[in-house]
Amino acid sequence: MNHQALSSFIWSVADLLRGDYKQSDYGKVILPFTILRRLDCVLEATKPAVLAEFDAKTKAGLNPEPFLVRKAGQSFYNTSSLDLTTLLGDQDHIRQNLYAYIQAFSPAARDIFERFDFYTQIERLAKAGLLYLVVEKFANIDLHPNVVNNADMGLVFEELIRKFAEISNETAGEHFTPREVIRLMVNLLFIEDDDVLTPGNAVVRTIYDPTAGTGGMLSVAGEYLSEHNPDARLTMFGQELNDESYAICKADMLIKGQDVGNIVVGNTLSEDGHGGKKFDYMLSNPPFGVEWKKVEKEVRKEAAEKGFDGRFGPGLPRVSDGSMLFLLHLIAKMRPAVDGGSRIGIVLNGSPLFTGGAGSGESEIRRYVLENDLVEAIIGLPTDMFYNTGISTYIWILSNKKPDDRKGWVQLIDGSSFWQKMRKSLGSKRKELSDEHIEDITRLFGDFSEGDLVTVFDVKGNEVERKLCAPGDKAPDAPDGGKVKVAPISRVFKNHEFGYTTITVERPLYDEAGKVVVGLKGKQKGLPQADSSLRDTENVPLTDDVQAYFEREVLPHAKDAWIDHDKSKVGYEIPFNRHFHVFELPRDLHTIDEELKGVTATIMKMLEELAE
Repeated sequence: MNHQALSSFIWSVADLLRGDYKQSDYGKVILPFTILRRLDCVLEATKPAVLAEFDAKTKAGLNPEPFLVRKAGQSFYNTSSLDLTTLLGDQDHIRQNLYAYIQAFSPAARDIFERFDFYTQIERLAKAGLLYLVVEKFANIDLHPNVVNNADMGLVFEELIRKFAEISNETAGEHFTPREVIRLMVNLLFIEDDDVLTPGNAVVRTIYDPTAGTGGMLSVAGEYLSEHNPDARLTMFGQELNDESYAICKADMLIKGQDVGNIVVGNTLSEDGHGGKKFDYMLSNPPFGVEWKKVEKEVRKEAAEKGFDGRFGPGLPRVSDGSMLFLLHLIAKMRPAVDGGSRIGIVLNGSPLFTGGAGSGESEIRRYVLENDLVEAIIGLPTDMFYNTGISTYIWILSNKKPDDRKGWVQLIDGSSFWQKMRKSLGSKRKELSDEHIEDITRLFGDFSEGDLVTVFDVKGNEVERKLCAPGDKAPDAPDGGKVKVAPISRVFKNHEFGYTTITVERPLYDEAGKVVVGLKGKQKGLPQADSSLRDTENVPLTDDVQAYFEREVLPHAKDAWIDHDKSKVGYEIPFNRHFHVFELPRDLHTIDEELKGVTATIMKMLEELAE
């Protein structure tokens, strides 16, 4: 059964709830029951051995926990003889028995149901006379890992959460990232680490997601590494704010055999659940454009008291968008290069590329990451890729262990044309990356070279060929009447090429007699005074000499101007779209006029036929 069919089947439980539950409350029942059935199926085969071991060790007066974990073959267990199927055998006591069954789980698993406030739902279902019917529904779903693997189970949870979010008018994007976007990020994260991907190398690495959601990023990273090198071990860490998402993530980690103590609940920005820890790999899709006012006091306090010894030393962005705080948080978690270094993949919207002028918090953060040579690449994604927003998004890849050929350089890749239309839109998500698109973008990154995307169209404007070429390569010939479009797809820049100096240009103040007003005392004595109404600023690229720029661009137009060097500030911005914009000549008016005449004639003919 595929994940969509499975989630549709589980969704049929909603038919039972209709009338007694509001639609927005369906998830409070369906999500924890789905997890319960999954755990039920995972433990089924070892249940007799666990019960026998529990009885033996209890009678011997020993702590049974380590023995039960070994017998279960999992990092959790259940000491009740009940399961969802046997619960159906005693309809009159199903509420009490379900309580007892959940209480018999090991503490980490029991916490999952407490996060869902599951006992409240059991009482509510029992009062409505629905508890037996719901248990019966889930007892008939086979969620054994041999039938539904971990990857498909993750997709089931994502599908259910998306549906509940749509009903509740919440943002599903807060909970998860499209799997194909994660696969691209994971590809880019591991591509340079041959030792980790080489089969037979029994390496152990750590990966961390500070906005873990349901654990999708961690899961895909684990699947990718296992596929390439089954001997490698990836220890997963995460933190999540939403209780229900945290519970799902924790359940997924339990089944994968991960240490669930590494998954922490809470707000990452105000309460770092992994303080002092460093990681090999990090992935994150923080919320876009969400203000951080709720945690402003704690963040500003850390920035003021700890500076660069804390997480927010480089600067603080405006309160209306906290995504760059997550970027700084991840950078603070990087393992020192001498200890092996770290690599980061983070999804951000467009604003961190350019928001804020020289001296602003955003500019200072960009300055820090570029002057410290941490940015390897930024990849622009197509619009309409995420479930709750259609805006442009970008993957930033950062590293403090760049290969020699990348040191001092940043690669920009425009992946906005790499997409295929989805058969069915999911919220705002109308486009997706195919496996081929992921491979193309990964190859562009791996080649670390400049390139163009050449697209050939026939006379009707249909795409007939698409290929990646080095700049200057001969483009393919277009068919008769067709055309060829060449667009930059990958560009490489020196770090300092994104920097500039904002200079303040002053002009003298004149009195009524037309004479320059001069200062009368202090440092300004005898110096011309500036006319604030004529004050202007200029952004001078760091690649240009400030004085030469001033003499070339300003003095010819204002011979009495001067630079107030005390006000000069260095800033950084990454004008991503400017480097990939391709100017296209507008069609000539004669062609447009002829097309309009043709359309008008067609309409008139249709109207005449209707009038007959």
